[in-house]
Amino acid sequence: MKDIHTEETTTVVVVPPSDMHRHFGDLLSSKECADVKFRVGSETFSAHRLVLAARSPVFKAELYGRMKESVTSDVIPIYDMEAEVFSALLTFMYTDALPEMNDQEESTMAQHLLVASDRYYLERLKLICEDKLCKHIDMHSAETILALAKQHNCHALKEACSEFIRSSVHLDAVMEIDGLENLTRSSPSVLKELMSKVVPGCLLGRKSRAWA
Repeated sequence: MKDIHTEETTTVVVVPPSDMHRHFGDLLSSKECADVKFRVGSETFSAHRLVLAARSPVFKAELYGRMKESVTSDVIPIYDMEAEVFSALLTFMYTDALPEMNDQEESTMAQHLLVASDRYYLERLKLICEDKLCKHIDMHSAETILALAKQHNCHALKEACSEFIRSSVHLDAVMEIDGLENLTRSSPSVLKELMSKVVPGCLLGRKSRAWA
């Protein structure tokens, strides 16, 4: 067998980045070949069973597996979720990205999508929401996000909230807006764990100021 001789050339083939997400996004928006519908509040969403099943084991079980028998309607109702959140959820499942939004919308949507991602076992979306919420912790949201992190086992987010509140400056501010009182009612175990870390530091800080 003869050796094949090759020579390098100066010709460069430019390969564009993948645009699969755009095609799937178009599929969602066009509703072409859609074979399942969901009702969320007063709105109805069309989707594709295979796409949802490929992305979420929960949808796979609901549409093709052991939960299929429980679906008795042509339109599947989705409870405990706002239509805007479900729309963003579908967008992510088809495009692996979230719709554009401003900072305020992002903070609120990330909280809702964190719950939805845990519900449908979308681990990448859950981590994206966790990362976004770490950047939106402030005096007004700290206790809410902390309780959310505890409920959905988001360890990095939980630590970020605890670190924020552990600061004596932030702790005083959170207490002034009844944040810890709300946390006492919603997640007493979280408050107990937090205070076990905060109180010694606060006492040490006060002693240091007293000795100064």
